[in-house]
Amino acid sequence: MLNTEPEAQVMADQTWKRLADFVFELGMLRRTPRTGYQFLGSGAENVAEHSFRTAMIGYILARKAGADVARTVFLCLFHDVHEARIGDFNYVNRIYNTSNAVLAFTHALEGTGLRVEVLGLWHELEAGETLESNLAQDADQLDFIANLKEEQDLGNPYAAKWLEHAILRVKTDFARELAQAIRTTDQSDWWFVRPDESWWRKGNGKPRP
Repeated sequence: MLNTEPEAQVMADQTWKRLADFVFELGMLRRTPRTGYQFLGSGAENVAEHSFRTAMIGYILARKAGADVARTVFLCLFHDVHEARIGDFNYVNRIYNTSNAVLAFTHALEGTGLRVEVLGLWHELEAGETLESNLAQDADQLDFIANLKEEQDLGNPYAAKWLEHAILRVKTDFARELAQAIRTTDQSDWWFVRPDESWWRKGNGKPRP
């Protein structure tokens, strides 16, 4: 039976309000830039873009590794949510600045009913003691590695140097295999190289005579 007491209704309304707040907070990730590219000199992305491809890479790695796919993807999705409040600190920033990710998560999730679960995921990711957390950490790096390969292919000479160091951060064999494939694949191959090369000679979808 549904609880129709006024207090229960007020509590339910407050929960939905806090969830709406959290939805808007997630939108801030679209406007939160990843700051390392300032030092690279080219390339740009926001935290939401980074989190999306990280989650997709996590899905790929978890399937290859026989890990819990859903848990790996959840770890990826939530790994940078706190940056809506604290921003993205690149490796230079971290020399001089500190942040409190747990406090940011606590404030973001209070009253939503999600705090315990999401903080549990974040602590698991940070501890790096499960296969899923290692795969999620690798997915985070592989998204960066793919971005660096794109910038290298587009002519940034510093991207190759960064790429060498980024690959060393990868932990699992599955991620190393994918990192090597990314490193040796031209970033345009997915659309430019086709089994039937005649598509490139077509104009407006019609074969030229």
